[in-house]
Amino acid sequence: MYKAAVIGLGRMGSTFDDEMKHGGSIFLPYCHGPSYAASPHTELAAGADPHKEQGAIFAARWGLSERQIYQDYREMLEEEKPDFVSVCTTARHRAAILLDVIDAGVKAIWSEKPLTLSLAEADAVIERLNAKGVALAINCSRRYNPFMREARRMVDEGELGEILQITAYTMCNLSHNGSHALDAMRFLVNGDVEWVYGEMESDEKAVSDDDIMGNGYLAFDNGVRGFIRGLPTGLAPWEFDLIGTEGRVRSMAEGLEREYSRWRDDGPHTRPVPAQSPFPLPRNINGMGLTVIEDLVQAVETGAPTACTADDGRKALEIALAMRESHRQGFRRVDLPLEDRSLQMLSAEIANDDEPARIRRMQVARSSG
Repeated sequence: MYKAAVIGLGRMGSTFDDEMKHGGSIFLPYCHGPSYAASPHTELAAGADPHKEQGAIFAARWGLSERQIYQDYREMLEEEKPDFVSVCTTARHRAAILLDVIDAGVKAIWSEKPLTLSLAEADAVIERLNAKGVALAINCSRRYNPFMREARRMVDEGELGEILQITAYTMCNLSHNGSHALDAMRFLVNGDVEWVYGEMESDEKAVSDDDIMGNGYLAFDNGVRGFIRGLPTGLAPWEFDLIGTEGRVRSMAEGLEREYSRWRDDGPHTRPVPAQSPFPLPRNINGMGLTVIEDLVQAVETGAPTACTADDGRKALEIALAMRESHRQGFRRVDLPLEDRSLQMLSAEIANDDEPARIRRMQVARSSG
């Protein structure tokens, strides 16, 4: 059993799972607190949040005492000495908190995305992780979705043939939820992006460091080409289309529907035609948070990298920044890695982050009700 603690006791730290009223593409437990409470590998031992109300809700929801809840995460790290720590705070402070957690001597970190706001911050976090030998998993959760993992298995085992194209229709701010979209593209094709072209939502917004929407053309090192539509997608919400020479997989309607197509030889004039086949379901479907914890345990006990490393988080941010730089430079091709490590994108989640997101959402719901 590993002793686990959570920093940031709001929606992703604790209450997101309670919002799920219907089934979908998220398998529970999903967020940090409930996953640690349910996992056979961990004991949820403490939480930290500067907002007393969130601490009280967390303690009541997960059976912790008042003394196990801290307003200062540094005090919690010193007193509790956890093995696993989740960082579920606003991204504004995430880099500084990650560095403190690494220095506290933990074994593993489960961090929300984006990893950091700037490339320089990401570089510093990764350098410290490597120096201290700490495992980290980024919560780019599509890597832990059983259907996405099945699609990646099909890629790895050659069932789709040579992968040619990955297209994502994912209306998103490129740092915040764009972290999910760009990382899922890299994951599905098992490749790194070498260069990009980008188009942001406007010239005016492209000159700022704000978290904006945009489209991009991505060239991967394994020959795959990708297109992401981060601008409004109409009737294609959060869809991924993976095309190979021998097969095609589509995830549609925010992951609620899936298609798998292969060649058939009985088309017109006996020519091959694509035809749908049943999508092969994975043998086991775990709660996605439990899968993350198992991934961290494996990393701690074997030294293997996690399924979504800090470097994966950095690369998602770097692709987003490169797309924006392409627009800024007159829609020129931009090669990776980027030389200017001071570049940043201020994740949309930091807006109004002096008040917890859970409370802001409750206020919006009350005003609209």
